[in-house]
Amino acid sequence: MSRICELTGKGRQVGHNVSHANNKTKRTFLPNLQNVTLLSESLGKGVSLKVSTHGLRSVEHVGGLDNWLAKTADEKLSTKARRLKREIAKKASATAAA
Repeated sequence: MSRICELTGKGRQVGHNVSHANNKTKRTFLPNLQNVTLLSESLGKGVSLKVSTHGLRSVEHVGGLDNWLAKTADEKLSTKARRLKREIAKKASATAAA
């Protein structure tokens, strides 16, 4: 599986190792990914995701997983996160109609 954050879409970056003699060799910078279980308040259950530490801080700043998914565009999210976003929206519309 590729090393991409499921919430922010942050992936690997490419750069150079630069020696003292200024020789440049290719290298990759991988994001700091963590396997985390985030709690969804509207669903009432935990969801396991592979999230970067930057994404985890952003989710906490916004006020939780449900708020983060509501504000984030679908293009940035993984398929698992998109499915979760649809499930939360469906649950929210069902409670609003009742």
